[in-house]
Amino acid sequence: MAGGPKKCLSLIGLSLICLKMVASAKTALEIPTIDQAYSKISDSITVEWATVPGATSYLLTAEDGDTVIETTVDNSPGTVTGLKAATLYQITIRSISAAGRSQASPPKQAKTVLAAPILEVSSPSPNSILVQWEAVYMAIGFSVSIMRANGLGRIWKENTTNTSLTFTSLDSGTLYTIKAFAWNANGTPGDDSTCNQRTSPRAPANIQVSFDSGALKASVSWAPTEGAFNYTVMALSDSSELSCSTTFSSCTISSLQCGTEYLISVLASNDAGSSKTASAVTLKTVACAPARVMIQEDPPGHLSVAWSDVDLGDYYVAFVKSDDGLEVHCNTSLTQCNFLSECGFTYFISVFAYNKAGQSPLGDVFNYTTAPCCPSDINPVLVSSDRVEIVWSPVRGAELYETKAVDGFNVVECNDTSPTCTLSALECDTKYNITVYSFSEARGSNMSCTSQFITTAPCSPEIKNVTQNEFSMIIVHWRSTNDDATYTVTAQGEKGLYQCSSTGESCTIGGLPCSSVFSVTAVAETPAGRSLPSYSVPLETVPCCPAGLTVTQVTQSVINVSWTLGTGAQTYVIVLESRTGQSKCHTHQNHCLLGCVACGVNYTVALKAISATGLTADCAYPSYSSSACCPLGVKLYRLGPNGIRIYWQASRGSANYSTDLYGSKGIFTCVSSTGLSFCDVTEIPCGDVYTVMVSPVAETGLKLTFCPKKIYSVTCSGSTLGMVIYRGKRNAE
Repeated sequence: MAGGPKKCLSLIGLSLICLKMVASAKTALEIPTIDQAYSKISDSITVEWATVPGATSYLLTAEDGDTVIETTVDNSPGTVTGLKAATLYQITIRSISAAGRSQASPPKQAKTVLAAPILEVSSPSPNSILVQWEAVYMAIGFSVSIMRANGLGRIWKENTTNTSLTFTSLDSGTLYTIKAFAWNANGTPGDDSTCNQRTSPRAPANIQVSFDSGALKASVSWAPTEGAFNYTVMALSDSSELSCSTTFSSCTISSLQCGTEYLISVLASNDAGSSKTASAVTLKTVACAPARVMIQEDPPGHLSVAWSDVDLGDYYVAFVKSDDGLEVHCNTSLTQCNFLSECGFTYFISVFAYNKAGQSPLGDVFNYTTAPCCPSDINPVLVSSDRVEIVWSPVRGAELYETKAVDGFNVVECNDTSPTCTLSALECDTKYNITVYSFSEARGSNMSCTSQFITTAPCSPEIKNVTQNEFSMIIVHWRSTNDDATYTVTAQGEKGLYQCSSTGESCTIGGLPCSSVFSVTAVAETPAGRSLPSYSVPLETVPCCPAGLTVTQVTQSVINVSWTLGTGAQTYVIVLESRTGQSKCHTHQNHCLLGCVACGVNYTVALKAISATGLTADCAYPSYSSSACCPLGVKLYRLGPNGIRIYWQASRGSANYSTDLYGSKGIFTCVSSTGLSFCDVTEIPCGDVYTVMVSPVAETGLKLTFCPKKIYSVTCSGSTLGMVIYRGKRNAE
């Protein structure tokens, strides 16, 4: 079942093909007829034919027996390209439409023309052009023509069977167009070749040379040359060749050599080549600087300068300039000059050669230094115990100064380029013979310099001890080995500076503030100077005494002593002393209670302020008298209905007493007269209980309140005279 339809389809396809072939045969295109075929270009043939109705394009075919080349064109004429030159081809043509293509036309023969010669052109001279080419296949002759590229002027045309041709009598530096083609035996011309060639330029004329002697360069100018693109200037000498190039009509040649004769020439060039060399111009540069310059000073004060002769030098000028700016010179045709000179100067010497071109370049500048002078104003600016610093004014010609200090056996030296020297490691309080010699590398030391004596400063004293006496005076002792020295001792601290002086070995400083720290040093001084300070010794003064001290009676046997703080004091010792004994207290506070104080006794008051390091200041204050003793045996008696007399027994010492009676109806007071041991209170109410206290009165008028109190009852019945009933004793308030 599957094979049946495939066979059917095959029969149907075969039927369709047969029908198509029948239809094509009925509508076949007309075969074109070639009218002519010819070649104008060596790689193509052009074909002409009559148009075929219904054709949309045409197929051209060219065969040479080896190759077949086809080309489709739209209409006549048509060209087959890509052919070989000078080759015979069979040409056929077919018409093409949508229905297909026709049969090929009858063939027609056509031959391609000769190939164009490949030209090589050059301009061997400014007025000629050489044209060269290789042989062309099937060519028997060539035709070459030349004309200006701008179309102006005539056309030169030459025929030749050779492969080269030269055109002469042309204009220099001008662009020409060259055209050439070959022909065959039939005289048929082939393809042509065209190229442009410029003739080379003529050599520049009117060459001018300007020489710059300072920069050793030459500026060269010339008249412009027709057709020149570039110019090259050549400077030739026996030993060198220099050049410069430019597009302008001038150029500068640098780095010329002194003492040299150059031939200057200019070449013009373009894309065709360079011009011939024109007549060269001669240039003589300046002479070179004289060499082998010799300088001598013989005798001193006279300089002789000599040098060697140089090429192209007409005369010489020698310049001698001293370092102070003064310059002299001599002009000579010889090779030597003489000058006057002075000591201590450096002379700078240069020699120039001259000719018509100018001055030679600067050669070596020589210097000659005469012997230096001795320093004359040597001054010591610093004299210490082991050093001496001296200065002096610089002297001419000195490059180095050598200083020597001699004390008889020992020598100390220093060398420096500056006019100053510090001689160190000297002995203190010693006399030295000091000399300063000037030195230059060229002439050495001037040994005729004079010397002077300088004594070093005294040796430093050594403090042996520092003591303080009972008057707060500081005594300083030292040890020294100086002769005729004055010593100054300085105590310096935050609170000031204190000094004392002596020619011996001790001195005393007074007036130092309390509670201060000082650094104590000693310095020795002689006419030669001051010594270095001695090693310092620390010193601490005693603490300051309190500015104020107050003694207050607390009880009959206890007093309170208070004082202001003393600067630098850490603890205090207070002592009250009398014929009856001593009371003492040691405290770090600023007050203290002292007991066992006898009443009515005069005490001396002393205080010791003690620092943290144990230094003690003894402070004295006014004496203190303790209060009078409280009276004994206090009794009350009635004096009439409203009066009371108070009796007591006075203690040692004379004192005034004050009596106070405190009752519910008021306070009643009476004061006894001096020397009496009673006092009276009048108009006191009876029938009350009174607290009675009899107290001594201090010299200041202050009434003491620490005496004992007693209680009495004053009744209103009974006798108007007699004792008051004693009710008991009351503690003092």
